[in-house]
Amino acid sequence: MKKLKFSLFSILFSLILSAQQSSYYQQYAKYKMDIDVDADNFTYQGKQTLDYRNNSPDELKVAYFHLYWNAFKAGSMMDQRVQSQGVNADGRLAKRVGNTVVSRLSEIPKSEEGAQNIRWIKQNGKDLKFEIQGTVMKVFLAEAIKPNSSTTFTMEWDANIPMQIRRAGRNNREGVDMTMTQWYPKIAEYDYDGWAAFDYVGREFHAPFSDYEVNIKIDKDYVIGAGGNLENPTEVKGYDSSATIKEDISKKVTWKWTAKNILDFAWAADRDYSVESFPILDGPKVYLVYQKSEKTKYWSEMKPYITKYYQLMNATFGRYKWPSYSFIQGGDGGMEYGMCTMILGEATSLEGLSGLMFHEGAHSWFQQMLATNESVRPWMDEGFTQYAEDFVSYRLFPPKESQPNPFVGALKAYANFAKSGKEEPAVWLGDHHDNGTAYTYASYIKGETFLVELGYIVGEENLSKIMLKYYDEWAMKHPTERDFIHIAQLVSGMDLKWFQHYWINTTKTIDYGIKNVKYDPESTTITLVNKGGVPMPIDFSVLTKDKKVINYNIPLNLTRVWKTKDIYGNIQTLPYWAWTQQEYSFTIPYTKAQLSAMGIDFSQRLADVNPEDNYLEVK
Repeated sequence: MKKLKFSLFSILFSLILSAQQSSYYQQYAKYKMDIDVDADNFTYQGKQTLDYRNNSPDELKVAYFHLYWNAFKAGSMMDQRVQSQGVNADGRLAKRVGNTVVSRLSEIPKSEEGAQNIRWIKQNGKDLKFEIQGTVMKVFLAEAIKPNSSTTFTMEWDANIPMQIRRAGRNNREGVDMTMTQWYPKIAEYDYDGWAAFDYVGREFHAPFSDYEVNIKIDKDYVIGAGGNLENPTEVKGYDSSATIKEDISKKVTWKWTAKNILDFAWAADRDYSVESFPILDGPKVYLVYQKSEKTKYWSEMKPYITKYYQLMNATFGRYKWPSYSFIQGGDGGMEYGMCTMILGEATSLEGLSGLMFHEGAHSWFQQMLATNESVRPWMDEGFTQYAEDFVSYRLFPPKESQPNPFVGALKAYANFAKSGKEEPAVWLGDHHDNGTAYTYASYIKGETFLVELGYIVGEENLSKIMLKYYDEWAMKHPTERDFIHIAQLVSGMDLKWFQHYWINTTKTIDYGIKNVKYDPESTTITLVNKGGVPMPIDFSVLTKDKKVINYNIPLNLTRVWKTKDIYGNIQTLPYWAWTQQEYSFTIPYTKAQLSAMGIDFSQRLADVNPEDNYLEVK
């Protein structure tokens, strides 16, 4: 009897422990910062109080902070990575000198290198020891942070604003004085996988959702654009025509910003900024912060497109949750932050500027609200964002030449790169790709085509339901690919684990073709062949001489459940094609005299690397 009781107790304990381990939690931080900027010397002094709550079941004995600006100097890990990559390095971080590739970071003058110098850090008033490891600060806690408890860090530091090489820095190529991104000591995210204390060597970021109160003291002639709520618009320049600027004895004013439940706080400052704003019905108030000139003339013209953009995004991917969003001229291309983006201001066309704004704005969904760890899973951020950009652009700027869907260009680009032999798996960590172009295709294109292929497998109606349910269940959290696939399987009823594995974890390709067609007096028998490494269900269509299109679906046995309709409407389902089977034959009740054409995937959504043998004109 005792043995039985012990066994029951053991089982119960194991179930409780398992439930605890699998239950979701996320950490919380609250920052209060006072910043004093010396604009003439591109430095600032910082003071910070950080309230941090440990909602995990783990006791934390150390903490990690990011010091991203420490990357912008000669000899840093970012510099070393650029030099080791050589011709494969990011073109924004390297330049060619003759036949040699030179890291731009190696040439930063000492006076213009990035630095975040920690004077001291305390926990609940007690001095802490810390260790600087490049762009990461390891802090040894005086008191372990127990599960479901809070602690308070205070610190002071000074910083040198770096020469702008990548995203942050002084005097960018368009003449913006200060781009202040990833600019403060930021606590790392802690979750089931441990501390996300990644070295910064050029790619992505991750952080806990946090509240911010940031007071920025700066020369009175500056205008600031930021991702947050400006609490004193009547006391500073640019936001209120009735503003009365009250400078202190040093001719500085203090900008007071707040923001709730965002991943970071970013801002930029320039004397020549203009600020325009407009509300969006059932959307955010949008701010455009930029230098007005002939080269930035398209910014004002973007307003009606931005309005339609947010309305489309809200309807398709879930409602934007914050009260405002700022497009700020201040980056070296485009980079997303909480409630704002930093982008280049100069554009040669309205459509070119729209693509940049639409992409960076979509990160509010797939990097901010659905805050995956983009250092680990960049394809879930960049790829889903690229999908949203193409989805909206196709509707707001219809292509001049007819194309069946918004993603034809991405599929062609993927196929060409896959055949180059340079592809690297999308599962790789963002900063650990050996080739900059391979990273782009793995994260942006492979992530985008993941959704395109998913829509092809489950049907577009189901894909729309999946995207909205994903938002409903995981907005303002940190989902993983497992969470997304779980929802996709619930909505579609299909098994989709195989697809995620093939598409994200490998570089195997899709390659189907028509091998043979046999015409009989009353029917036609078609034989297809799978020459690739990724099995897929197949949509097959025939065009009759009287212009009718008949659509068939050949299910893949791996999905276990078949789709019955898609963008074609209802489809005729044929017997399944086992993934181990190389060839597949089927017979249709049409003769050669009745047929005009036939082919795999009339919708052009299948990412077939050799589509030339997918179609046949019947002559």
